[in-house]
Amino acid sequence: MASSMRFELVTPEKSLASVLADAVDIPGAEGEMTAMPDHASVLTTLRPGFLKVRADGSKAEYMVTGGFVEITDSSVTVLAETVVPAEDATREQVARFAEAAETEVANSSGSDRDLAEKRLGEFRALQSALPR
Repeated sequence: MASSMRFELVTPEKSLASVLADAVDIPGAEGEMTAMPDHASVLTTLRPGFLKVRADGSKAEYMVTGGFVEITDSSVTVLAETVVPAEDATREQVARFAEAAETEVANSSGSDRDLAEKRLGEFRALQSALPR
Protein backbone atom coordinates (compact mmCIF):
# COMPACT_ATOMS: atom_id res chain seq x y z
CA MET A 1 0.00 0.00 0.00
CA ALA A 2 1.35 3.42 -0.97
CA SER A 3 1.75 5.90 1.85
CA SER A 4 1.16 9.04 -0.23
CA MET A 5 -0.41 10.20 -3.46
CA ARG A 6 0.04 13.12 -5.83
CA PHE A 7 -2.34 16.03 -5.15
CA GLU A 8 -2.90 18.70 -7.79
CA LEU A 9 -5.09 21.79 -7.30
CA VAL A 10 -5.82 23.79 -10.45
CA THR A 11 -8.10 26.69 -11.40
CA PRO A 12 -8.78 27.91 -14.94
CA GLU A 13 -6.08 30.54 -14.37
CA LYS A 14 -3.25 28.59 -12.72
CA SER A 15 -1.90 25.64 -10.78
CA LEU A 16 -2.10 26.32 -7.04
CA ALA A 17 -0.68 23.19 -5.44
CA SER A 18 1.21 20.07 -6.38
CA VAL A 19 2.29 17.97 -3.38
CA LEU A 20 2.51 14.43 -2.10
CA ALA A 21 -0.46 14.03 0.23
CA ASP A 22 -1.48 11.48 2.84
CA ALA A 23 -5.21 12.23 2.49
CA VAL A 24 -7.57 14.76 0.90
CA ASP A 25 -10.99 15.63 2.34
CA ILE A 26 -13.29 16.63 -0.52
CA PRO A 27 -16.65 18.47 -0.50
CA GLY A 28 -18.22 16.25 -3.16
CA ALA A 29 -21.57 17.00 -4.70
CA GLU A 30 -22.94 13.79 -3.16
CA GLY A 31 -21.33 14.41 0.23
CA GLU A 32 -18.01 14.64 2.01
CA MET A 33 -15.38 12.09 1.04
CA THR A 34 -11.77 11.36 1.94
CA ALA A 35 -9.33 10.17 -0.71
CA MET A 36 -6.29 8.22 0.42
CA PRO A 37 -3.61 6.22 -1.41
CA ASP A 38 -5.02 3.16 -3.21
CA HIS A 39 -8.49 4.76 -3.40
CA ALA A 40 -10.85 3.41 -6.04
CA SER A 41 -11.03 5.56 -9.16
CA VAL A 42 -13.77 8.20 -8.95
CA LEU A 43 -14.78 11.24 -10.98
CA THR A 44 -17.12 13.62 -9.17
CA THR A 45 -18.18 17.24 -8.98
CA LEU A 46 -17.35 19.63 -6.16
CA ARG A 47 -19.87 21.62 -4.22
CA PRO A 48 -18.95 24.85 -2.44
CA GLY A 49 -17.02 23.93 0.70
CA PHE A 50 -13.62 23.30 2.22
CA LEU A 51 -10.99 21.06 0.67
CA LYS A 52 -8.45 19.78 3.22
CA VAL A 53 -5.08 18.33 2.27
CA ARG A 54 -2.99 16.43 4.82
CA ALA A 55 0.69 15.92 4.04
CA ASP A 56 3.65 15.11 6.32
CA GLY A 57 1.81 16.05 9.50
CA SER A 58 0.61 19.43 8.20
CA LYS A 59 -2.75 20.45 6.79
CA ALA A 60 -3.65 22.94 4.06
CA GLU A 61 -7.24 24.04 3.69
CA TYR A 62 -8.92 25.79 0.77
CA MET A 63 -12.42 27.12 0.16
CA VAL A 64 -13.66 25.98 -3.26
CA THR A 65 -16.80 27.09 -5.08
CA GLY A 66 -17.26 24.11 -7.36
CA GLY A 67 -15.53 22.15 -10.08
CA PHE A 68 -14.44 18.56 -10.64
CA VAL A 69 -12.29 15.97 -8.88
CA GLU A 70 -10.56 12.97 -10.37
CA ILE A 71 -9.34 10.36 -7.89
CA THR A 72 -7.14 7.43 -8.85
CA ASP A 73 -5.21 4.95 -6.73
CA SER A 74 -2.16 7.26 -6.81
CA SER A 75 -3.50 10.80 -7.30
CA VAL A 76 -6.18 13.40 -6.65
CA THR A 77 -6.64 16.15 -9.22
CA VAL A 78 -8.97 19.02 -8.35
CA LEU A 79 -10.13 21.36 -11.11
CA ALA A 80 -11.83 24.13 -9.12
CA GLU A 81 -13.83 27.13 -10.32
CA THR A 82 -12.51 29.37 -7.56
CA VAL A 83 -10.04 28.66 -4.76
CA VAL A 84 -9.36 30.78 -1.68
CA PRO A 85 -6.98 29.69 1.09
CA ALA A 86 -9.23 29.01 4.10
CA GLU A 87 -7.46 31.58 6.26
CA ASP A 88 -8.29 34.25 3.65
CA ALA A 89 -11.94 33.24 3.12
CA THR A 90 -14.49 35.77 4.36
CA ARG A 91 -18.24 35.83 4.79
CA GLU A 92 -18.31 38.81 2.42
CA GLN A 93 -16.69 36.77 -0.38
CA VAL A 94 -19.21 33.99 0.05
CA ALA A 95 -22.02 36.56 0.19
CA ARG A 96 -20.95 37.74 -3.29
CA PHE A 97 -21.05 34.15 -4.55
CA ALA A 98 -24.50 33.74 -2.97
CA GLU A 99 -25.72 36.95 -4.65
CA ALA A 100 -24.63 35.61 -8.03
CA ALA A 101 -26.44 32.34 -7.24
CA GLU A 102 -29.59 34.30 -6.32
CA THR A 103 -29.47 35.98 -9.73
CA GLU A 104 -29.06 32.57 -11.36
CA VAL A 105 -32.14 31.30 -9.48
CA ALA A 106 -34.17 34.33 -10.59
CA ASN A 107 -33.16 33.86 -14.23
CA SER A 108 -33.71 30.11 -14.53
CA SER A 109 -36.60 27.66 -14.62
CA GLY A 110 -37.32 23.97 -14.36
CA SER A 111 -34.43 21.66 -13.53
CA ASP A 112 -31.93 24.50 -14.06
CA ARG A 113 -33.71 26.44 -11.32
CA ASP A 114 -33.58 23.41 -9.01
CA LEU A 115 -29.81 23.17 -9.50
CA ALA A 116 -29.42 26.93 -8.98
CA GLU A 117 -31.43 26.76 -5.74
CA LYS A 118 -29.29 23.87 -4.52
CA ARG A 119 -26.12 25.85 -5.25
CA LEU A 120 -27.56 28.91 -3.47
CA GLY A 121 -28.28 26.76 -0.40
CA GLU A 122 -24.71 25.44 -0.47
CA PHE A 123 -23.30 28.98 -0.52
CA ARG A 124 -25.56 30.00 2.38
CA ALA A 125 -24.39 26.97 4.39
CA LEU A 126 -20.77 27.79 3.57
CA GLN A 127 -21.27 31.38 4.65
CA SER A 128 -22.70 30.33 8.00
CA ALA A 129 -19.74 27.96 8.53
CA LEU A 130 -17.23 30.82 8.35
CA PRO A 131 -16.28 32.82 11.45
CA ARG A 132 -17.97 36.19 11.70
